Amino acid sequence: MAVKNKSTAQKLLIVDDHPMMRTGLGQLIDNEPDLVVSAEADNAAQAQEAVMKQKLDLVLLDISLPDKNGLELIKDLRALKPDLAILVVSMHDETLYAERVLRAGARGYIMKQEGGKKFLLAMRKVLAGGIYVSEKMASRILETFSGQTSGAAASPVARLSDREFEVFQLIARGSDTGAIARQLHVSVKTVEAHRVHIKEKLQLKTANDLVRYAVRWIESEGKN
Repeated sequence: MAVKNKSTAQKLLIVDDHPMMRTGLGQLIDNEPDLVVSAEADNAAQAQEAVMKQKLDLVLLDISLPDKNGLELIKDLRALKPDLAILVVSMHDETLYAERVLRAGARGYIMKQEGGKKFLLAMRKVLAGGIYVSEKMASRILETFSGQTSGAAASPVARLSDREFEVFQLIARGSDTGAIARQLHVSVKTVEAHRVHIKEKLQLKTANDLVRYAVRWIESEGKN
């Protein structure tokens, strides 16, 4: 472990519901003299409490949490502390998630399978006020902003709003309308409206078509 002055080291919060991931990131950070893990959380509620109670420089955030969608948590944390830097650390394919987390207010996206050097590079870039994504993702984002990527070339799922995308993921995992409403704390009518919009955007005709599409999508996404 590096010798460090904890009063001057930049303070990090690790938010991940997998203890081994928190431990691994913690060990990586403890070897850096200017970084310190100030708090850990395994769900969104704990993360919000830590952000309110402590002065933090960076949040390392897994977007797959048991009690809240990570995109919504990013927005919540930014509402609490507008200047808070957030780096998303995820197992999910960056081509679908990176742009969403940046739009939500995060400053970067890195996949969990990357090595320690890239993690430290990402952390330091975000702490310095920059934005971190992979070179491949940076090129894709630039193409999108420059108009070189047509809407037709984008994944149909990318057309969904963040809330629609959240509903779509829950459909893919087998949740029915009532269960989705309870988890998202909205009415059944609201979920039904989201399902209609999702079907329109994905050009699907029936509820069964939507379920089949969602299941195939999450299976293919898990292989990435």
